[in-house]
Formats: sequence, structure tokens, C-alpha cells
Amino acid sequence: MSRVGLKPIPLPKGVQVTVDGPDVTVKGPRGTLTQTFHPDIQIVEEEGTLRVSRPTDMRHHRALHGLTRALLNNMVVGVSTGFRKVLEIEGVGYSAQMNGANLVMKLGFSHDVVVEPPENMAFNVEERGRVVIVEGIDKQVVGQVAAEIRRWRPPEPYKGKGVRYQGEVVRRKAGKAGKVGK
Repeated sequence: MSRVGLKPIPLPKGVQVTVDGPDVTVKGPRGTLTQTFHPDIQIVEEEGTLRVSRPTDMRHHRALHGLTRALLNNMVVGVSTGFRKVLEIEGVGYSAQMNGANLVMKLGFSHDVVVEPPENMAFNVEERGRVVIVEGIDKQVVGQVAAEIRRWRPPEPYKGKGVRYQGEVVRRKAGKAGKVGK
């Protein structure tokens, strides 16, 4: 039995859900998200909650049950509170700043790296250009944009320079041993 799929999804105040067959639209204070789910999975709104059910106990229906519930929950949380990823920039001369809505980063290249935010996304720069916050209503897009920013200069193992997620542990390597006993 899917433990994730059986949990009802509570709808916070200000969140409206429209179920039109396999298409689900969730509207909230932060925006609107629409997604099409597998037609075998039933989504029902009742008394301020969403419930997801499956027709059989076949393997693919069990997999879709939990997946559909998790994606619906992410949509509800996204339009009500939103998602955020925090990136830290380490290294001498590495920094970030805002230019309008765009994020401009100095990462040791001969040019600045400019990242434009997708729709329903925003960037924030804090702590003198050392912390970048990626915020949005779609969890998948927030994670993807954060990964693309990190990909410009991933943390290297010798000095730890680069862009990393907040709380990410970078395994450090020893540098050159040098001549010992000279």
C-alpha cells in the first residue's frame, strides 16, 4: 500500500484547485500551476483536501499513486509558500550581484556570467554577493535553475572554491606534499 499516496493533501486558505479529468490547475497567492497527470489516477477535492486514488494494485498504478500525490502536494506548497534553494559562493574574487531581475556572477572567467530568471522565479543576493537565493513556485524548476548556476563553477576539492549548495560538504584533498626532510 502506498503510504505517500494515501495521505490527504490539505489546502491552505487562498488556494483553489480545479480538476478537469487528468488536468489539474492550482491557483494561490504566489501564482498558478497546471499539470497533466496519468488518466488512470483519480484526483478528488473534498472538504478542503485533495485525495488521490488508484484503480488497481498493479505495479505501475502503485508507482503512479505516490508520484501523483507528491507532485500535487508540491504544486499546493509552491503556490502558497513557494520553494527556495540557497547557494554559497566561495573564492577570492568570486561574487554575485543583481542587474534588474538578472543575476550577474563573477566566477573567474574573462566575462561575467548572466543568468535570466524563468517565469515565476526570482533571485536574491545577500551577504556582500556571497549568497544567492533562488525562489519560485515550481519545485522542479527551482532545483534545475540552482543546478545550472552551480554548474558554472562547481566546488573544487583542493581549495574549495566555487558555487555550492548551502550545507553541502565538499571533500577536500591534500595538495602537493612537497619535499620532506630537506
